[in-house]
Amino acid sequence: MRRFAPLALSAAALITTLVQAAPAVAAGSVPGGGHPAGGHRTEVLELVARQTQTTFIDHGDPGTSQGDELVLAGDLLRGPALFGRFGEVCTLTRVGPEPDSFDQQCVGTLTLPGGDLTLQGLVSVTAAGPGEVTVAITGGTGRYRTAHGVIEAVNTSETETRLTLRIIL
Repeated sequence: MRRFAPLALSAAALITTLVQAAPAVAAGSVPGGGHPAGGHRTEVLELVARQTQTTFIDHGDPGTSQGDELVLAGDLLRGPALFGRFGEVCTLTRVGPEPDSFDQQCVGTLTLPGGDLTLQGLVSVTAAGPGEVTVAITGGTGRYRTAHGVIEAVNTSETETRLTLRIIL
């Protein structure tokens, strides 16, 4: 069985593994946000999470085991510009039954201009990697104080993850 490898969330995990290189920059609003009551809008942000610090904490039995943790931190880029930063902690909640497979519960915060967004989700990993990852936006502060939505993540390298934030405000 392989050791719990540092995975981006990038985070979240989350933020964590999808496809291709990051788009330069895109942000927009979609009126209505799919809510029949109206009044809500969806803001879409395309960012790149670049890990700058990663620590693996091996709890319990040596090697991959329930309770192990991965602590991640890094920068958020919008195009080539620094746009914010992130921090995330992922805890192994299930190991196996297949070799190199596990689930990790990830919680994190994205610090953006105007406020923070919080995220959470269960990320399943197989021998092929985590695949496509979607985690929930669970809240926020400042201009994001009413935020909810989703973050879709695609790893583009061992240290970078393309994030698509669909923020309902």
